[in-house]
This record gives sequence, structure tokens and C-alpha cells, in this order.
Amino acid sequence: VQLVESGGGLVQAGGSLRLSCAASGFIPGSIFSLNSMGWYRQAPGKQREVVAAMTSGGDALYADSVKGRFTISRDNVKKMVYLQMNSLKPEDTADYYCNAEYFVGSSRRVIWGQGTQVTVST
Repeated sequence: VQLVESGGGLVQAGGSLRLSCAASGFIPGSIFSLNSMGWYRQAPGKQREVVAAMTSGGDALYADSVKGRFTISRDNVKKMVYLQMNSLKPEDTADYYCNAEYFVGSSRRVIWGQGTQVTVST
């Protein structure tokens, strides 16, 4: 099972970007459930922090720093999660990582994507 992100890049302050993350590799016919999916970010010299996350039922949480600017959404059929980022600020510059929690039977697993870079210029 893997996560693959896309959509990062360079944007001017005030601009927008949309990140996408696709989960794949689930064995057809296996008993699994994809639980929470979300986005974290890590800026140079800083700890990785949660940006936004969403449960399979659609409940979302956001970091205070992105509330009102970022929107997380997901497509459970396609096993994808998205992050719409508007009104970007230079302090949003970071590597963004997709994260997912899933269960295979009763076994809980957490996986990460490889990261996608977001750079916001002044």
C-alpha cells in the first residue's frame, strides 16, 4: 500500500494550489478499511505538523494557522484526499506529506507519502 502526492510547486503569496494524494495497493477482496486521511507539513528546521485531516465519515480538523484558507476533501471510492490551499502565505512553504490510517482486519497501519514541495514567494 502506498500514497502518492501531486500538485506541489511554486506560487506567489496570495495564490492557490491544490494537492492530491492517491492511495493504492490494496489487495482486491481483502478486508480493509481506509480510516483517516490527511496532510502534514514540515518546514526546514521545524517539526512535522498536521495541516488538515478527515475521517472516512467526513469529519475534518484543521491547524489554526490554515483555518479559513485551506480545505480538505476526500473521495472514498477513488481513495484520494485533496488539499485546496488558498491565500497562501510565505510561512506555508514546506514539504507536504499525505498520511493515511487503515485497517487490514483488526491490524492498524499508518502510511506516509513521499512528500511534495510547496514554495510560496513574496
